[in-house]
Amino acid sequence: MKIVFVRPFYNSYIITPPLGLGYLSSILKQNGIQTVIIDALMLGLSEEELITAIKEENPDAVAITCLTAFNGEVVSLSRSLKALSMRVIVGGVHPTFLPFRTLSDSGCDFVICGEGEIPLSRLIKNNFNPKGIKGVYHQGNLKSENQKTEFAEIVENIDDLPFPDWEQMDPRKYAKAPHGLLVRHFPIGVVIATRGCPYECTFCSSPNFCKRHIRFRSPENIVDEIEYLVKTYKIKEIHFEDDNLTLKRDHTERLCRLIIERGLKISWACPNGIRADKVDKELIKLMKRSGCYYFSFGIESASLNILKNIKKKISLDVIEKSINIANREGISTQGFFVFGLPGETKETIEQTIKFAGKTKLSRAQFAILDVLPGSELWDTLKGEFEPNWAKNSYKEPEWIPEGLTKQDLLDAQSRAMRKFYFRPRIFFRLIRHLRINQVFILFKRLKEQRVFKIGKSETDSGLS
Repeated sequence: MKIVFVRPFYNSYIITPPLGLGYLSSILKQNGIQTVIIDALMLGLSEEELITAIKEENPDAVAITCLTAFNGEVVSLSRSLKALSMRVIVGGVHPTFLPFRTLSDSGCDFVICGEGEIPLSRLIKNNFNPKGIKGVYHQGNLKSENQKTEFAEIVENIDDLPFPDWEQMDPRKYAKAPHGLLVRHFPIGVVIATRGCPYECTFCSSPNFCKRHIRFRSPENIVDEIEYLVKTYKIKEIHFEDDNLTLKRDHTERLCRLIIERGLKISWACPNGIRADKVDKELIKLMKRSGCYYFSFGIESASLNILKNIKKKISLDVIEKSINIANREGISTQGFFVFGLPGETKETIEQTIKFAGKTKLSRAQFAILDVLPGSELWDTLKGEFEPNWAKNSYKEPEWIPEGLTKQDLLDAQSRAMRKFYFRPRIFFRLIRHLRINQVFILFKRLKEQRVFKIGKSETDSGLS
């Protein structure tokens, strides 16, 4: 039996190993199943080239990972593979919350709702007979969009999982565009220390995907993997992909102390973000001692009304205090901001832009709201907008708050980027740390966010 795992190519400046596919590949290998991972995003493969590569493997099934940001690419690839009479399985966050639509649009054989390790293993063991396997759906047992679905059984003790299939995701090949452009060292290994998030931010699908249930790998297990990456692939930097690495203080402290005790001379970062109310001076000092040099905060907005609307459950004072502590301790911080959340006005946009500029943040990302399947906003805003699966994710609005226009949000993103990054202190620090092979990526990002266009030129270009 052979399974080919695929991530299709799509427009993204973040190109890191697909950990989900890596875990699935390892668990199947553990069960004696041959696997191949083809990461078209890293390889830069067109759909035609990807299909050629898949055909050469002659697999029993092709399993495709799917996020909303590249749902269109998954649908196209699946239909092409089905035209070649291949068996196709689609999993990930997007099909978890839209299984019927995914089956209908893509023509795939199976959709997996929730985490894939247990259901995929059972499906293959049963020779692709899905009977009795929670979370596995096909056109025979999912008849309508309104039919209630169940999530797959999860692995409660995630220490039981083997490490991701690093042999097929050699991190040395992923130096092109990790999280962010400013990194200390290559190669970079990506690690996930937890699964899940206990919070309920309304714009995020994670609360529903994980049922607000969080599981922790033991610090020993995490550091074992880091040590393996260092020894096998000469990794010099680790990026933690968690929703919130620092959620449990004693867990983070033990992780840091083990890195120090084992003499692992690495740099590490939390580019996905941590909560500002889950770090303090002592913890930040320990993180710095163990090699941490950068983390992000999910700030979203400088409007207290908007923060309340999205159930962020944090104050701007706490956020700014944590930024200041990190800055004093020599840790670089990035803020994530989102324009177009419920309650957004021209005034709140200006509040957010000014707040970002007055803080000690070293970097900032200004996104335009994506209304994601599985998020609370997806349900509350239903009927108020038409999902645009082909849009450039986080750079084009689909739902517009009352009183604003599409152009207001486009202008807000580009204006915020200019005001934040075109300050001498920030701009020259950015340029100083860039590597030659990252300059193209930087300019691509600036172009996509219309940083070099202002006012009328944006309207004239057809963006309004």
